[in-house]
Amino acid sequence: MISLLTLLGCAGERPATLGAQNGQLGTCPDSPNCVSSNDVRESHNITPLSATLSAVREAVRQMPGAQIIREDGNYLYAEFTTRLMGFVDDVEFLADPAAGVVHVRSASRLGKSDLGVNRKRIEAIRLAVQ
Repeated sequence: MISLLTLLGCAGERPATLGAQNGQLGTCPDSPNCVSSNDVRESHNITPLSATLSAVREAVRQMPGAQIIREDGNYLYAEFTTRLMGFVDDVEFLADPAAGVVHVRSASRLGKSDLGVNRKRIEAIRLAVQ
């Protein structure tokens, strides 16, 4: 029972701000546990993926702890859950076929620092789709 309560406490609630707004993914909060290709701050910015959404979907499916929650047109949303404590990160992808890129946003639901996990995840996906 205690394990279940711990798991639920670490998962947090799914943010209501997910999804594309005016053709863009959201930016990051001030905390250093998020990266977004639509964020202009150097600490949070990450380069979009040069890939198709289909390639990204396949890469995500192969990653541990990943679960695709929603796919709608050019948008894909997945949750990544850590094995040990059950922390959940929200990861979004928005394809821009005209530019030949997929914009990304990866953010931890809880805590302040992620020790670079969100950036490393996106870079692992980048390698997988190359």
